[in-house]
Amino acid sequence: MSDSSTGKTIVLGVTGSIAAYKAADLVSRLKKRGHEVHVVMTRDAQEFITPLTMQVLSRQPVTGNLYDEKQSWHPGHIELADKADLLVIAPATANVIARFAHGIADDSLGAIYLATLAPVLIAPAMNGKMWQHPATRGNVETLKARGVTFIGPEEGMLACGYEGIGRLWPVEGIEEEIERLLGNAS
Repeated sequence: MSDSSTGKTIVLGVTGSIAAYKAADLVSRLKKRGHEVHVVMTRDAQEFITPLTMQVLSRQPVTGNLYDEKQSWHPGHIELADKADLLVIAPATANVIARFAHGIADDSLGAIYLATLAPVLIAPAMNGKMWQHPATRGNVETLKARGVTFIGPEEGMLACGYEGIGRLWPVEGIEEEIERLLGNAS
């Protein structure tokens, strides 16, 4: 947990969605509020936005691969799981939601999710048909039953060209929900 009396430690998971670029704005906003932000990027997220962007904005190394954690004897993903006051996944793909629901920890983000005792906030972003698929709905309900908070998605024009539900919730709204979950709501 964070030692700071005002800022908290937020671990931000970024997954492989076109909305990954919006995570950069979220990191910037959270840093301006005085939070310590550690970004964890899936391999697919790194196809949409570079770890360097997130590293510069967060002023922290970016975690991207379980096998790159060679700085010390203490596994980095466990250290982040322990430090987190809040784990946020924004954007969250159907894939990562399914992996969380089924306890799959074959990457840093999945391992952090399973190892953290911090509250979890998930902001989904995907094609509307994927969001409404019974498998995704079931995975969301499983995670909600375990205490995970969801924000969104919202309706609008999707990157795939369809109009409908599936857009990442507005960054300002995610920021407000983070502050609420951390007990900092104004």
